[in-house]
Amino acid sequence: MESAKRSVASPESGLIAGFATSTQDMEDVFRLRFEVFTNTFNGDFDSQSTQCLDTDLFDAHCKHLIVRDAKTEEAVATTRLLGDEEAGLIGHFYSQGEFFLPGMTELPGKILELGRTCIKEQYRDGAAIFTLWQTLARFLAENKYRFLIGCASISMDDGGIQTEAIMKDIREKYLNNTRIKAIPKVPVPQLTLPENVVARPPALLKTYLRLGARVCGEPCWDQEFGCADVFILLDMHELCPRYARRFHLENWKS
Repeated sequence: MESAKRSVASPESGLIAGFATSTQDMEDVFRLRFEVFTNTFNGDFDSQSTQCLDTDLFDAHCKHLIVRDAKTEEAVATTRLLGDEEAGLIGHFYSQGEFFLPGMTELPGKILELGRTCIKEQYRDGAAIFTLWQTLARFLAENKYRFLIGCASISMDDGGIQTEAIMKDIREKYLNNTRIKAIPKVPVPQLTLPENVVARPPALLKTYLRLGARVCGEPCWDQEFGCADVFILLDMHELCPRYARRFHLENWKS
């Protein structure tokens, strides 16, 4: 994958990750996002359907990580990185389009926002997200970002039952709005759950929570993508020790 800058190989998984640098890289990123979001969340992409690409005004200001299958060179996972300086040029982070975020300007350190993270369905066994994080962890450390923010999505195909079940669990274990209080601009209506509903959080949200991230408030209803988004905050100083060791971040401080 010559066009992906600073590639990191994961020999056990047969995957390779790096930053997208070429026009082809970017087209692969946008096409993968379109495919995953259309299939997973039934996103409304009418304006881009002829090209089957998912793009927005933030993309030009972001770095884009891309994971490929080393054998086929197929793009299988991606996420985009928006730093606080770049967000300042735009005027706001993507998350601020969905949430009021009082407290964010008082965070004592640099902020990096992850967005549009997606993984091809047949690669959701954990290897792709781990390979993505190998490169991301290095980027965070080298650029001294202390806080990681972003939105994790939950499908609303069932009318919001899973969203409410997941939020019930989050409210009990993972909700923390002492630093940032995320106030959704379009709240998801709370439901009365049927009996014996089991919460099944999406893989990306589970990964954030395992890393030590906390959810900062109630979810926002993203009607364009047909999902509920929760705002997450991860202080890299509070990264789960197990993952700090795996990503060689034990001694990193911003």
